[in-house]
Amino acid sequence: MVRAGGGVIDALNRDCFCSTLDQARLQPLLDDVPPNLFAELPVFVSRAQVDAMARVIAAVEEVVALPAYRDVVLARAPEVARFDPGALGVFSGYDFHLGAEGPRLIEINTNAGGALLNAVLGRAQRACCPEMEAMARGPIPVEELEQAFFDMFVAEWRRAGRSGLPRRVAIVDDAPEAQFLYPEFVLFAELFRRFGVEAAVLPPEKLAFGEGGIDLVYNRLTDFSLEAPAHAALRAAYLAGAAVVTPHPRAHALYADKRNLVLLTDEAQLRAWQVNDTAMRTLLAGIPRTRPVTEELWAERRRLFFKPAAGHGSRAAYRGDKLTRRVWGEILSGEYVAQDFVPPSERGIAAGTSLKVDVRNYVYAGNVQLLAARLYQGQTTNMRTPGGGFAPVLTS
Repeated sequence: MVRAGGGVIDALNRDCFCSTLDQARLQPLLDDVPPNLFAELPVFVSRAQVDAMARVIAAVEEVVALPAYRDVVLARAPEVARFDPGALGVFSGYDFHLGAEGPRLIEINTNAGGALLNAVLGRAQRACCPEMEAMARGPIPVEELEQAFFDMFVAEWRRAGRSGLPRRVAIVDDAPEAQFLYPEFVLFAELFRRFGVEAAVLPPEKLAFGEGGIDLVYNRLTDFSLEAPAHAALRAAYLAGAAVVTPHPRAHALYADKRNLVLLTDEAQLRAWQVNDTAMRTLLAGIPRTRPVTEELWAERRRLFFKPAAGHGSRAAYRGDKLTRRVWGEILSGEYVAQDFVPPSERGIAAGTSLKVDVRNYVYAGNVQLLAARLYQGQTTNMRTPGGGFAPVLTS
């Protein structure tokens, strides 16, 4: 097992098999729970690890704010990303592996699902012992998360130059009812309604650009540039400022394009941008070195992880030690980056059985709102593992 911290935290992750998920509490909060959505066990993370992740996030935000950085990433981004809507983008996800030498930022997502589901999961927990009861559960108390999430959407609304509250919100994704996280879409609609805002879950083809009643779109699409024909109305409304769309193409270009990790781990580039020494050291230590893919990297493939620059989640991502020549050819002909492989930590779920762990920080405006873990088997994160799924993070 890769150690995820010292002493008590490490022992808890290895040997504590107490189920903390109270199904009786969960059922009234979420009627339809897909299989493997929630793990029965929490993940324990040390305070030092939490603080280290926060420092990496702050350093990334510092670089992203630099005009020189923005010039580089927006110059190569789709034209739609150069439009600045004012809004920042809700639910950025900073995903970490808790490596043997500290947390390592594996990737950033600007369409990170699961925050509201994890808020529900947090409310359905029971402590198995006084020591667990005393542990911290996140930057924001679980009972205050829904208010914080609603306030975030209001902040987006106002950053886009609006006043008051939106009248109607649409939660938009392709074939929403077929999505694994559809229950979360329903939860968001219910959340908005509780705060007096009309809300609906809609596929993009139900949208038409013109005189309509939708003021704000919570965008769950993975077409990050809104290029697909089915997304034309949403794209037009976004560029015209007719609706506040969040998250949006600009946020993806600034944060989530995997090529940005090349810049964030390039010491010469960071020095050229005059990034301060503290932030630079934090980035170089906290993000695995990431490089553009070249033919020469075949010789180093066994210690690398390959990701598509514009991908999301684990789609078309490959561990180098499992590559075939056929897949290598596809990687070379595509637009991929190669990241030094950092093995994930593990969480024991029974004697002799453990699952891999990654830890997601849900972030808005540079501030961490919620930490959640995902337990899985396989070479990439997934929600198909029996005994796996989202897990609450408990902190010393």
